[in-house]
Amino acid sequence: MDEPITIKIVRLENGRGLPLPEYQTPDAAGMDLYAAVAEPLTLSSLERYAVPCGFAMALPHGNAGGGVEAQIRPRSGLALKMGLSVPNAPGTIDADYRGEVKVIVINLGKEPVTITRGMRIAQMVICPVRRGQWQELATAEELSVTQRGQDGFGSTGH
Repeated sequence: MDEPITIKIVRLENGRGLPLPEYQTPDAAGMDLYAAVAEPLTLSSLERYAVPCGFAMALPHGNAGGGVEAQIRPRSGLALKMGLSVPNAPGTIDADYRGEVKVIVINLGKEPVTITRGMRIAQMVICPVRRGQWQELATAEELSVTQRGQDGFGSTGH
């Protein structure tokens, strides 16, 4: 297995006293992110909010072919039990972003959800990124032929 990627991190003032993002088990893919809210925050059904996490980081820069990103994903237990999710899942944090990490959360449940300081609200997965480059063709007929062709939404079954 590859060595871990070193990520520089700084705890912001609102993150003092909170754990840094951390893996909960040896084989966990994502690090839990903690809410760095000063006061409890209650979200009504379908309400969304950018919850601060109390830290900024510097992901390692890539090269011309790609690098890494941090993907922000919902925690499955919160989604199932409370309806708390990440509407843009997975959210992307680019390697050149240096501001405070925040998680956009949405309450998809029918009941209000209260987010408290130190609550584990989402998970962050560090992922490789490959960059693409365009090769423009003159006509669609120059694209390679596939069995699926132009068949789109729902064309392969339910």
